[in-house]
Amino acid sequence: MGWPESLLGRGSWPEVRRIGDILRAETVGGVLLVAAAAVALIWANSPWSDVYRELSGLRVGPSALHLDLTLAQWASDGLLAIFFFVAGLELKREFVAGDLRDPRRAMLPVAAAVGGMAVPALIYVAFNASAGSDALAGWAIPTATDIAFALAVLAIISTHLPAAMRTFLLTLAVVDDLLAIVIIAVFYTRSVEPLPLLLAVIPLGLFALLVQRRVRSWWLLLPLAAITWVLVHESGVHATVAGVLLGFTVPVIRRAEGPGPGLAEHFEHRFRPLSAGVAVPVFAFFAAGVSIAGAGGLGATLGDSVTLGIVFGLVAGKSMGVFGSTWLVQRFTHARLADGLNWWDVLGLALLGGIGFTVSLLIGELAFSAGSERDDHVKIGVLLGSLVAALLATIVLRVRNGHHRRMCAEEERDSDADGVPDVYQSGPPGRGASGP
Repeated sequence: MGWPESLLGRGSWPEVRRIGDILRAETVGGVLLVAAAAVALIWANSPWSDVYRELSGLRVGPSALHLDLTLAQWASDGLLAIFFFVAGLELKREFVAGDLRDPRRAMLPVAAAVGGMAVPALIYVAFNASAGSDALAGWAIPTATDIAFALAVLAIISTHLPAAMRTFLLTLAVVDDLLAIVIIAVFYTRSVEPLPLLLAVIPLGLFALLVQRRVRSWWLLLPLAAITWVLVHESGVHATVAGVLLGFTVPVIRRAEGPGPGLAEHFEHRFRPLSAGVAVPVFAFFAAGVSIAGAGGLGATLGDSVTLGIVFGLVAGKSMGVFGSTWLVQRFTHARLADGLNWWDVLGLALLGGIGFTVSLLIGELAFSAGSERDDHVKIGVLLGSLVAALLATIVLRVRNGHHRRMCAEEERDSDADGVPDVYQSGPPGRGASGP
């Protein structure tokens, strides 16, 4: 099997256009996420912090079903299931009908995602090797990338990052989410009740049967999805796993005789705004509210090996893992970066990968008891590491922004009346515009 001649080259125009629509939705969600986290952080350190804690700890739901959860738990167990449902849809679509169905094109983001998770985990373990097994429980916290937060940074700095780079970042984050949910299911499930887990197969199977028959009726599908979620939650496995499993059952390819998009694309269009605009920001609101004074003071927090492992894992580990994996793929396949790109672009993208938020905070809650001092240290470490990674990525990408602005202007001038840039109508994918 031959490898592509260039890495991070442009894909097909339909895929670029679809990815662009997704990124616009995620960018808006990222701005809402940042705003929600900022409000929570300010509120938790204000004279009204008790009100914030009481709101987070307010219990609602039927106790008979063990669903008398706090609002914070509903946000992490319930709303994030929607987030992972959309991630499951996107991952399946990418590898079934997207440009990444070609193993040669899938290799780079998958390798970068794996490297971008392995190196931060090793750095965290190095910082906490002598701190005991309790501290080591958080090894997976700095492994996640928050695509919404990263895209919000791109929107704020107004960079003209090429479409291929944005697509790479999105795909890396989606694979990252899949690996994260596997880690959650395997390493952060403390006990499993077999009966509820086996019973969850029944509504999941019925849901799969209906969607395979292209049934879209919400009054049939939503109750089955809810029952699946309840049973998975009751089993002891984190309930967000149900979201991914449900997403994987939805067919991607539409029937030949049917007009319009496939069912996976239809569901993604419906649920992505709910995920990016409601589920993730609400989770961020309840997860990011940490009292600096309550965490033992900023000095004590920054001196904790858990905090240091998270910060260095996100900033140094992510950039080393993503950049290093990309370089290794280039080295062993003898491919070259697409025209107009250089390794500074890859470094900027790798630094963006260090913006870990949603899944990092979720894993932190699973690794350490919610509301504990160490959990507060996790939140500060994630916030600080993400902020430093965002600032460094901003510096690198802004330096390259002038070059990419000129490239974008050239593509716009070359567009025909059909609105499709000429570079997508001639030549093999992967051949970018001319370099500087």
